[in-house]
Amino acid sequence: MPARKPDGNLKRGWTTGACATAATAAAYEAMVTGRFPDAVTITLPRGEEPTFDLARTDLAGGAATAAVIKDAGDDPDVTHGAEVSATLRPGTAGSGVTFHAGPGVGMVTKPGLPIPPGEPAINPGPRGMMTGAIRDLARKFNGPPDVEITVAIKDGETLALKTMNGRLGIVGGLSVLGTTGVVIPYSCASWIHAIHRGVDVARAGGIRHIAAATGSTSEKAVKDLYGLPDMALIDMGDFAGGLLKYLRRQPVAQLTLAGGFGKLAKLAQGNLDLHSARSSLDMARLAQLAPDDPALAAGIAAANTGMEALQLSQAAGVPLADRVAKGAREVALAALAGDVAVEVLVFDRKGNLAGRADG
Repeated sequence: MPARKPDGNLKRGWTTGACATAATAAAYEAMVTGRFPDAVTITLPRGEEPTFDLARTDLAGGAATAAVIKDAGDDPDVTHGAEVSATLRPGTAGSGVTFHAGPGVGMVTKPGLPIPPGEPAINPGPRGMMTGAIRDLARKFNGPPDVEITVAIKDGETLALKTMNGRLGIVGGLSVLGTTGVVIPYSCASWIHAIHRGVDVARAGGIRHIAAATGSTSEKAVKDLYGLPDMALIDMGDFAGGLLKYLRRQPVAQLTLAGGFGKLAKLAQGNLDLHSARSSLDMARLAQLAPDDPALAAGIAAANTGMEALQLSQAAGVPLADRVAKGAREVALAALAGDVAVEVLVFDRKGNLAGRADG
């Protein structure tokens, strides 16, 4: 789960794509002039002009390498502090700008991503930024427009283990991401991006039934229940809205939402962001799901947590988890507004099925 956002004004940062573009610009200047700049300024798609210091340079054998250290600002980004480098060589006449994966940058192996299989995992946004930088610098220095760019991220293969890249079919390292070049702290854009790409990969792989889970316990439980392949599993986390709104545009035949009682109870109450900092469980509303047992309703209203409410209802023999699942399913169907068949499974903390609704 994303870390809790701290109070106060937060510093923005730069994406791996912006860092790769800065490294590319510095390396191109050195390749053409024989000299690296002391620092390099680039123009991002929305007009920002950040300046990057160079952490490492090398000019030998007709190739130029420049590296910068990624500053993600106050965002808890796994690549914050990573060294992002670009090595440039003159390309074959007429080849244009071509991209290659260096150490720490992954390769795409499955269809459904913005980059086809067999290509380095450098997304279209960063490719566009780097190509634009080469175009502008070629004019400025009267240099060649045909360039080979090899992007590397130090320790990227290890850092990638902390991401969802493996499930998306990106092997050997990280993706180079960033549509705008700017990291907005705690926007959770990278998580939501991974959810969307997970749906794309599943659809491209012919998967008709996907399961989206709020956590690892519920994911394992639903995987075991249906024997689903990893490609069909979406690590939704708290971002039910990010998943459902995307599936509204890119539907699948069948969706299983799996999660703990408290998270899905919040969804049943209409919350599409399930993070504790952005939504809370209304115990009084939860108590209204037990009108047949006034004593239980009072106990639920006074409960400290959703789990306590679930345990009270189980002891009383009242199917509260089924009712929560039904409410969550109705919210999901309203958000989807389409032909996706929706099932909701509620699990307890041990991964036991506590409630379900499938229509």
